[in-house]
Amino acid sequence: MPSDSDTGGQAAKLRAILESALDAIITIDSQGIITTANPAAEALFGYAAEEFIGRNIRFLMPDPYRTEHDRYIANYLNTGQRRIIGIGREVSGLKRDGTVFPMHLAVSEFEIAGVRYFTGIIHDLTQSKATERALREAQKMEALGQLTGGIAHDFNNLLTVILGNIEMLESRLSDREQRDLAKEALEAAEAGARLTSRLLAFARRSHLEPEPVNLNQFVLSLTDILHRTLGETIQLSTVLDPSLWPVKVDPSQVESAIVNLAVNARDAMPKGGRLVLETSNARLDADAIAGLQDLPAGDYVRLSVTDTGHGMPQEVRERAFEPFFTTKETGRGTGLGLSMVYGLAKQSGGHATIYSEIDNGTSVNLYLPRSDGGMGTAAGALDDQGAFMGAGERILVVEDDERVRRLTVERLRRLNYRVLDAADAKAALHIIANEPAIDLVFSDLVMPGKMDGRDLARAIATRYPQIRVLLTSGYSEDVVRAAELRATRILRKPYRQTELAEAIAKALI
Repeated sequence: MPSDSDTGGQAAKLRAILESALDAIITIDSQGIITTANPAAEALFGYAAEEFIGRNIRFLMPDPYRTEHDRYIANYLNTGQRRIIGIGREVSGLKRDGTVFPMHLAVSEFEIAGVRYFTGIIHDLTQSKATERALREAQKMEALGQLTGGIAHDFNNLLTVILGNIEMLESRLSDREQRDLAKEALEAAEAGARLTSRLLAFARRSHLEPEPVNLNQFVLSLTDILHRTLGETIQLSTVLDPSLWPVKVDPSQVESAIVNLAVNARDAMPKGGRLVLETSNARLDADAIAGLQDLPAGDYVRLSVTDTGHGMPQEVRERAFEPFFTTKETGRGTGLGLSMVYGLAKQSGGHATIYSEIDNGTSVNLYLPRSDGGMGTAAGALDDQGAFMGAGERILVVEDDERVRRLTVERLRRLNYRVLDAADAKAALHIIANEPAIDLVFSDLVMPGKMDGRDLARAIATRYPQIRVLLTSGYSEDVVRAAELRATRILRKPYRQTELAEAIAKALI
């Protein structure tokens, strides 16, 4: 028979285990009355220890578990049929503040002096369930990105044909009214291209193509669409530094960032308010960057989007840039808007910050590194539309879409290039083997067959290093991000004649 000292030691050991356990541990008798609860149970459910003792365990359960619990115990005592005991299952718990949360419950039983007791070990599944949801969202976005990329490729091929043919038709028109109609059609096609670009940006599948830009131009170009998007209850104003430094960023991503921030600000002002878009130069020294993570001292351009909305509490502000974090109701937000803005800033070598106070609005600031503005220029004459003209160089066009191929050949001939064409990579390599005097291969990235544009570029670099390669694509970032393409220029579809001419001229340098 154990001595009192042994019994006391065992009790002390048990108390130590209960107090140090990370999971909640609650013991009840056969009537469902709580006899013990450890500190982890107090922290999880929000009750003090004395508030557990003597109460039926039902008060920690939402329906339907609350109404069925006593029946579970009675059924087990009468029949021995187990529902949870010795098995464990996922159920829901109810906290003091009314929060219902997912948990895993494992129950064991024991007897003391002929009295039966049940011990439940409760593991909070809130974080793991949130991780699972985030993973599902990521998988959904991945699938959406792949679908969007495929659609964008086909859609951009169509837009390339539309833009190219209208441009060539416009150059032949002398009637002013007809030229106006052609111009309107061109603008509509370009709007379609911008739409495709934004869809890719939303799915986080767009390929970044940074170039020196002036942010003032983007703010001004978006004011019309923002006025329509924000509605009449939002007063939009701009404060733009006339001597703003250039920055090197992807133009389409900047547009998406500004629109995202403006829409978020609108949602924070359901009864209306004021939204201010501001640009300024910022020379940040060591003291100024103390609170900005991983940001080196130097010259930056600051883009600020400030609203007079309801503001963010600290716990929301600290997580606002996290992917999939959103305070909007289900179906109204993906939680990707601000994370995309933050990703753009970081990928561009800058940073993003949020300053917000409850009932005093929010200001999101993007810090983008100052650019020297140098883009490099291609040599050569210009045609009457400002496009760089060739000097008779030989170009091989590789494109599986017959309409795009035919249009591209005609465009390049008008730019004074000698042009050959092929429908796929295999045919292109055959032509190169028999026509060694080719200066440039201009190939679509996505093509049917065993070799795509990436494989063709790699083969040319290996066998014919003197031949330059320019790829074109309307497809998504997952294809063009391949490491072997980093030294290869890519022209995004759809493109105007001047963009084609400049890209060809630069590739030939």
